[in-house]
Amino acid sequence: MTPLRAAVRTATDRLAAAGVASPEHDARALAVHVLGLAKPSDLLMLDDLTSEQADAYDKLVGRRADRVPLQHLTGSVGFRYIELEVGPGVFVPRPETESVVQWAVDAVRAEGWTAPLCVDLCTGSGTMAFALANELPGATVHAVERDEGALAWTRRNAQNRVKAGDPEVQLHLGSAEDALPGFDGTLDLVVSNPPYVATTEAHIPDPEVLDHDPGIALWAGEDGLDVIRLVEQAARRLLKPGGLVVVEHSDRQGTTAPAVFLEAGGWSEVQDHRDHADRDRYVTARWNPAAGTTA
Repeated sequence: MTPLRAAVRTATDRLAAAGVASPEHDARALAVHVLGLAKPSDLLMLDDLTSEQADAYDKLVGRRADRVPLQHLTGSVGFRYIELEVGPGVFVPRPETESVVQWAVDAVRAEGWTAPLCVDLCTGSGTMAFALANELPGATVHAVERDEGALAWTRRNAQNRVKAGDPEVQLHLGSAEDALPGFDGTLDLVVSNPPYVATTEAHIPDPEVLDHDPGIALWAGEDGLDVIRLVEQAARRLLKPGGLVVVEHSDRQGTTAPAVFLEAGGWSEVQDHRDHADRDRYVTARWNPAAGTTA
């Protein structure tokens, strides 16, 4: 038998030495996973690991020390009020995206839309689409993803969310710019967490991102705005007058991402917002065809 607390302490030190950003959290999360517990606080009820559990735990900690994403090791990620399956081939949702969804939920409620028509462009694992369906039960939500590998994860999560009692999300294989033909001028809300890492910034992402997230979900041209431009074009086509768009961007694009909308014209109330860590994170705008170019 191996003392559980000592194993977690050793794992924490090992992950910290490997440069993992949240070593104690990850060490505890891996222990919860190996032991099949519901939550980290359940660790307090146990004293020891069996030899089999200790061996499995050590192997997982070793992989995490090699910077394999925690979520690839546990197979899932919590996002707001839902749980999503993730793994190789799909972008792992990040906590900062929760602030984007919060803005969207608050905006829909403030508008008084009881049955909004929404789309999540570049949906990946379905992160924002399933969160919206969970928190806005009257909404009709579509999710668009161009990568078949990622969409396989979306389909898996769609089945899980329906089993959990959430409304069905309509899934579509396709690119952001060609999304939802036939829906032009009908949507209330467009949300997107598109690729936004500039090809000149290959040195910036953590190993978990650079080595394990699919490149199709990361790279977006020399300025990182290529896909944001496509999302802007899709949003102006899809939204009805007065409809809203919210697009996540990097913390280095707090000026350039809003400029995409300002320079395009037809948008009012263009604003940039910070996430929970007080970093520039997402731009919002209202489709107003009468508005001219302000740049």
